[in-house]
Amino acid sequence: MDTKESYAVVTGASQGLGKSFAEHLAKQKINLILVSLPHQNLKELSLELEKLYEVKVQYYETDLSVNENVMKLTEWLNQSFAIQILINNAGLGGTKKFTEASSDYINTILQVNVAATSLITHQLLPNLLKQPEAYILNVSSMAAFSPIGFKTVYPASKSFIHSFSRGLREELKGTNVFVSVVNPGAMKTNTDVCKRIEKQGFIGRLTLLNPDKVASYCIRQLFKKDSVIMVNPISWMVIKILPIWIRLPLMTQAIKREIEA
Repeated sequence: MDTKESYAVVTGASQGLGKSFAEHLAKQKINLILVSLPHQNLKELSLELEKLYEVKVQYYETDLSVNENVMKLTEWLNQSFAIQILINNAGLGGTKKFTEASSDYINTILQVNVAATSLITHQLLPNLLKQPEAYILNVSSMAAFSPIGFKTVYPASKSFIHSFSRGLREELKGTNVFVSVVNPGAMKTNTDVCKRIEKQGFIGRLTLLNPDKVASYCIRQLFKKDSVIMVNPISWMVIKILPIWIRLPLMTQAIKREIEA
C-alpha cells in the first residue's frame, strides 16, 4: 500500500482503543488524521506520533454527537486529503436504568454510535473509492449479539453497526473498498473502567481485553480482509452456547451488580 500521500482517519483517537489504532498505523508508516472531542490532548498525541514514527499527523477536535459537526469534519477531510483507511472507533456506552436516563443521554449515544458512523462513512466513501485500495473498519461490540438490561440503548446501537457493516461490505464487493467490523468486549482503557468491569464478577474479569493487543490484531486482520473480526473467544463462546433466556438475565444481573456497587 502506497501511503506517502494518503491518510487513515481514526475517530475517538485520543485514548483507549482509538489511540492504540493510531499508534499501530503510525508504526506501519501510515499518515494519520485523528479525531476526538476537544480538550483531550489530541495535539500532543499527534506531535508525539509524528516525532516517533516520522509520519504526517493531522488532528480535528469536535463533538460527533452534533450532525453539523460531522458534516463540517467530512467536508474538510474530502477537500484536503486522500483517505485510504477509515476507522469508525468513536462510541459511547453507558450503564443506567432506562427510567433514569435523560433524553439527551439517549440521543447522544444514538447520535455518536449510529448517526455519526453512518454519516462519516457515507460522506467519505466517494473519497475512498478514488483510491487504488481502501479499507473501512467499524468498531461494534460483543454487546451487538445480546440485549442487556441497564444497557438497553448501547447494545441496540452496536447491533446497528454490525448489521450496517455487513450490508455495506456486501454492497461494495467488486470495488476497491473493503469493509470490516470488529466486535470487542470490555477493555482496560483506564483504572476506572477496570474497576467497574471487575464489579461485574468473574465473567467481567475474565473477558477484559488489552486495547493495544486488540488494535494490533484488528489492523492485521483488516489488511487480510477479514470481514468480521472477533477478538474475545471466551465471550463469543458464552454468547453462542447460552440460549437468550439464560444469557439475558445473567448479563443483566452482572450489570446490576455494577450499578449497585
